[in-house]
Amino acid sequence: MKNELEIKFGSVIYDKINTVRMSDIERQVAINAMRDADAIVDGLFWVVRKIEQLGCALFLKPSIKH
Repeated sequence: MKNELEIKFGSVIYDKINTVRMSDIERQVAINAMRDADAIVDGLFWVVRKIEQLGCALFLKPSIKH
């Protein structure tokens, strides 16, 4: 699981979590919070992309070839 977290969050953030003095339970809570925040951001970016795609589909004028 450690390797997955390093890949997902980047080694800098993971190293900072490891250097802070805390219990294993607190460390796991911090890691879970980072994972949840990442999932929320991914979800928001997905929604924004879908809104952009919808806007482009609604407001693009069809090309008329003469």
